[in-house]
Amino acid sequence: VVNISTTQEVKGHKGMPRPQVPEGSPFEDFFKKFFEQMPEGPPRKATSLGSGFIIDPSGLVVTNSHVVKKADSIRVILQDDTALEAEVVGRDPKLDVALLRVDTDRELPSVEFGDSGKTRVGDWVLAIGNPFGLGGTVTAGIVSARARDINAGPYDSFIQTDAAINRGHSGGPMFNMDGRVIGINTAILSPSGGSIGIGFAIPANQAKASIKDIREYGRVRRAWLGVRIQSVSEEIANSLGLDAAHGALVADVKAGSPAAEAGLKVGDVILAFDGRKVPEMRELPRMVAESPIGEAVPVKVWRDGTRETLEVTLGEMPEKTGMGQKEQKAPEKAPEKADGRLDKLGLRVAAIDAEARQRFDLPADASGVVVTDVAAGSPAGRKGVRPGDRVLEVNQQSVATPDDVVAQVKRAREAGRKSVLFLIQGNKGLRFVALKLPKGE
Repeated sequence: VVNISTTQEVKGHKGMPRPQVPEGSPFEDFFKKFFEQMPEGPPRKATSLGSGFIIDPSGLVVTNSHVVKKADSIRVILQDDTALEAEVVGRDPKLDVALLRVDTDRELPSVEFGDSGKTRVGDWVLAIGNPFGLGGTVTAGIVSARARDINAGPYDSFIQTDAAINRGHSGGPMFNMDGRVIGINTAILSPSGGSIGIGFAIPANQAKASIKDIREYGRVRRAWLGVRIQSVSEEIANSLGLDAAHGALVADVKAGSPAAEAGLKVGDVILAFDGRKVPEMRELPRMVAESPIGEAVPVKVWRDGTRETLEVTLGEMPEKTGMGQKEQKAPEKAPEKADGRLDKLGLRVAAIDAEARQRFDLPADASGVVVTDVAAGSPAGRKGVRPGDRVLEVNQQSVATPDDVVAQVKRAREAGRKSVLFLIQGNKGLRFVALKLPKGE
């Protein structure tokens, strides 16, 4: 286990440090212009500390990506206080893993990864690191939970522990009782900044895959499906005829992606991927990322009330996977007239004509119908529907006129559905919104 010290050159200003002005403050623009006009002072060195561990006697060191991000120089300090200059072999910011290489003429002691998949809640673990510059600090605890999602990245599946983890522990190893690394200490949950017994580590099995790619390619290669997905709520499940709220709802399919070539469609619910059930939306990106690139996998979907199985040949994730949605401007005032009234849903829609395109800044090829008014506190209002949004589908049926929308809502009510599913195009891109049908609607 090693200590890691990084330095970064930052620009300074003469006279005084920049004050922390709250965003949105009436003085924000004033201070911004004031400091832009001030001459820059000499650059200064900012130093930070972290931890890491050697995985190869030749001098390969694993740490967190955020420990070495933007560092101008990196030093790896061994247990005998030997300091070695290090270079970054590669980083995986999405998983927060980095691989370093130090130049050494001797074999270094190294550690081995264990199987984090066998880790159980209640197992004892040891964390070793460099908290607050106190290198070689060992703390003990148990595994408190597995597969924690703390919204740190798209592949969150942290091991939670009550072993004390503090600032400077980042990048250090979490050992099991066999002396194998089962996690990389990465984050803590703490209102005070110190350990309160809630720490998180990246599972070794996830880290090993990234490190293998970095060693071989200098970067991380992940499999790619090419869909934008959202959670399946109980209301959405009911509107689609699903027996339970599970799976991942496809809100958009990128043109030319593996998903598009395999025939996946907007409105499909992915129930299983490569033979594994998808219990909730957040599980799918991790399942896809862990699959081999180029492999053909079966994907089970719920479509039009039936289960279908498609075969998808996974591609390599491009660096940028945005869907390129055009943002729409919200109007200051809603129009006075609306062709389609759905008062109990709190929604009014109208045909897209020249006036609507100008009022709501819609593209010339805009399809569907436009939302012209949303009542505050209504089912539509509570789900974030707003004037200027476009309704493209209702109950997975395309709509071109306000009458189409009204008819589909009526059909859902007559079928005994508790909610009706809208496909909305708005500032947030394409998304499905399930609106609960009030009794008596």
